[in-house]
Amino acid sequence: GSAVNEENAPVVGHIFAVIAKLASELGFAEKGYRVVSNIGEQGQQTVPHLHFHVLAGRDMTWPPG
Repeated sequence: GSAVNEENAPVVGHIFAVIAKLASELGFAEKGYRVVSNIGEQGQQTVPHLHFHVLAGRDMTWPPG
C-alpha cells in the first residue's frame, strides 16, 4: 500500500535520515523545511505509492497551500 505502516517503517525512517542529511548538505536545514507525503484518493493519488516532497527555500504558511 501507499501508507506508512509497521512493514515499511524502517525504510521510511531511513528516508527521513537521508532527507535530514541532504537538507544539511544543501544548506536549508538551518532555516527549516517541510516534508509532505500525499496518501490515498483524498491526498490526490490516483496510483497508490509512497513518496515524499521536501519543500524549502521560502516561508511556508499554515494551513499549507
